[in-house]
Amino acid sequence: MGHHTHSLVLLMFFAVAAGVVGSFALMKRMLLASDVLSHLALPGLGIALLFKINPLVGGALSLFMGTMFVWKLQKRSTLATETVIGVVFAAALALGALVTPHEDLMETLFGDFPEIGVNGFVFGVLAILAAVVFMILARERLALVVFSEDLAAVAGINVNRMNLYFLLAFSLTILVGLRFMGALLSSALIIVPAAAGRQLSNRLSRFLLYSSLVSMASVLLGLLTNTYLLRRSSPGPTIAIISTLLFGLSLLSKRNR
Repeated sequence: MGHHTHSLVLLMFFAVAAGVVGSFALMKRMLLASDVLSHLALPGLGIALLFKINPLVGGALSLFMGTMFVWKLQKRSTLATETVIGVVFAAALALGALVTPHEDLMETLFGDFPEIGVNGFVFGVLAILAAVVFMILARERLALVVFSEDLAAVAGINVNRMNLYFLLAFSLTILVGLRFMGALLSSALIIVPAAAGRQLSNRLSRFLLYSSLVSMASVLLGLLTNTYLLRRSSPGPTIAIISTLLFGLSLLSKRNR
């Protein structure tokens, strides 16, 4: 299997996970927090590139710290929290852009379609499988936490821990998407297909399925558009635009129904 085939398979895995994770993020009303998470990977990526370390290691470290930060903030859902998230969002972006070597900046922000070796491929697939399997196994408990944290606590669910596990699954998904979509756009494939899936169905299992299908369609159509029409190497912006167009179609189909 060629390295570009590795990239394609991994990107499709990311698309499925993005659809599932995004669906729960949308229900939990934390799409903005999720956007911040992907931006928090940027300083780590930049510092790693500066010191010639594997950028994913740096991205993983700053993502993990960001996850803990968002998790702590989640417990205090106030206007002040949203303000802090906004400040951190701006600071992470500025710091990341400042420390990232100039020649790597576009790729770090908007992604690429790199050749991926066997080790990177195996790590990526395992990370995505861990995130998706957790989401699917815990979907009822997660849905109950989304519906009512008090009710979930009465049912014996550790709400705090469930929120942390969800954020970690989220971060794993973002981490895999970083090299393809970049720190700025990896959250687009989490936010937009989920928004489309929500227009197409209210039932949880169908909502998850439709979100993942829209996400996969965005990736395939984006890659085809890049290869045959635009002849660009970086698929991130094209994938993000196509997912937005598909969201527009989902709004139309809802109106027609």
